[in-house]
Amino acid sequence: MTMNKEGRPTRPEVAAAGPAPTFTGNRALMLEEPLLFEIGDGETTGVDFDPASPAGDDRLGGLRRNRPIGLAGLSEPQTVRHYTRLSRQNYAIDLGLFPLGSCTMKHNPRLCERMARLPGFADIHPMQPVDTVQGALELIVELGRWLVTLTGMHSVAMSPKAGAHGELCGLLAIRAALEARGDARQVVLVPESAHGTNPATAAFVRYRVESIPANARGRVDLEALRSRLGPDVAAVMITNPNTCGLFEPDMVAISDLVHAAGGLVYCDGANFNAIVGRVRPGDLGIDAMHINLHKTFSTPHGGGGPGAGPVVFSEALTPFAPLPFVERQGDHYALVEEENAGEHHGSSFGRMVAFHGQMGMFSRALAYILSHGADGLRQVSGDAVLNANYVLRRLEDVLDAPFGASGPCMHEALFSDKGFAEGLSTLDLAKGLIDEGYHPMTMYFPLVVHGAMLVEPTETESKAALDEFIGALRSVVERAKAGDESLKAAPFHAPRRRLDETQAARKPVLVWKESPAAEAAE
Repeated sequence: MTMNKEGRPTRPEVAAAGPAPTFTGNRALMLEEPLLFEIGDGETTGVDFDPASPAGDDRLGGLRRNRPIGLAGLSEPQTVRHYTRLSRQNYAIDLGLFPLGSCTMKHNPRLCERMARLPGFADIHPMQPVDTVQGALELIVELGRWLVTLTGMHSVAMSPKAGAHGELCGLLAIRAALEARGDARQVVLVPESAHGTNPATAAFVRYRVESIPANARGRVDLEALRSRLGPDVAAVMITNPNTCGLFEPDMVAISDLVHAAGGLVYCDGANFNAIVGRVRPGDLGIDAMHINLHKTFSTPHGGGGPGAGPVVFSEALTPFAPLPFVERQGDHYALVEEENAGEHHGSSFGRMVAFHGQMGMFSRALAYILSHGADGLRQVSGDAVLNANYVLRRLEDVLDAPFGASGPCMHEALFSDKGFAEGLSTLDLAKGLIDEGYHPMTMYFPLVVHGAMLVEPTETESKAALDEFIGALRSVVERAKAGDESLKAAPFHAPRRRLDETQAARKPVLVWKESPAAEAAE
């Protein structure tokens, strides 16, 4: 089948003899789906309306529309089929393994989804009187208690909406603490192995960001960090386990060095799922750490938001945590909105959000925690690490594992493009993997490895599922090493062929525009 420049089929393959079939663009049960504007038009509607009021009737107070709205009119069957067909072109965790490294795309237990939909959680409003949402506030307090216990920290802020938002919360608390002691520092140190949002967040808070190199084993270069610390360093933002999928064994030494220099330690806790139940960040000298609830405690990821990124604080930073916070006062729960009104918060840096937290994420996360218990959460991290190491060792004979010789990985396995035939790249392998029925792994990240491929199988995949994925990936890797030029044109079996990603980034088409011919006809 040939394609046009947009990757859409132009003509089906037909036998030389016989009449050519009518072209539809469909491929078996994968139906070609136009845009809504191409299906419907502004002259029709899928519902019946009573006749319009006379023009002189001014019930709308002068706000009557004076030009066409420009929306496509569709019947209910057209609408349902449109979105159902589009959904069949999506890859999702309910279809198969999602190997995106760093993202932790794991199965969400349906029990947690059911709990989030219980009346009293699913239908409350953030502006309800506090005395009508006591159960919800109790849930927030209980989830916060678990987060503090599991991390070994002193307090928690539940209001941040996501990981990067949690980073912002932590750095604002650090800035407030430093300013409270009259110590305005200007620099935040970020290791090369940290998450990419870390330097962006530090820059957003108007800190100057400096990078700390990684050593040959993929960890923070302790001597480089020691030599850079000084009176201008406000904090170090460190991801542990880091984006190479490795634990930082010198974490206590790093924290001691930073504290001795007068700085504070922020930990990116996005990878907490690899150590939950086994390591308490508070024991490592951490001052602030966000927790991505979707990564560790299974709440919707990607299109399922809004999210939640609670931040746990050390005792030194607790007074500077954001408002509001939930607190038990006698026999009821209160939402504390003012400084100096709570047990610990005396010098808060202020509010981060209009409303407190995200109830759907909280209820899912607590349901996940309570269904596992402490021992179950310990097994969660153990299974995540076991699965990643299984992938690492099953593929290291065909894929270069830059840090494989330094011992086991944590929650994700990191590979490079070393050994690919000339002219073939990580991108080509990823596109070939689509033809095998899998979403590609994370590509070209972390930047410390050339042609990086980061695979995170998570704890929810069985050995059988991992074996299927490993077999598919091995077959594509062998083609890349053998110089199979067809990989440059992959994928062949997706709803769209390979697109021009450079042009898509530089010249995105974000709105639908009617064709010039249609405009001329009007």
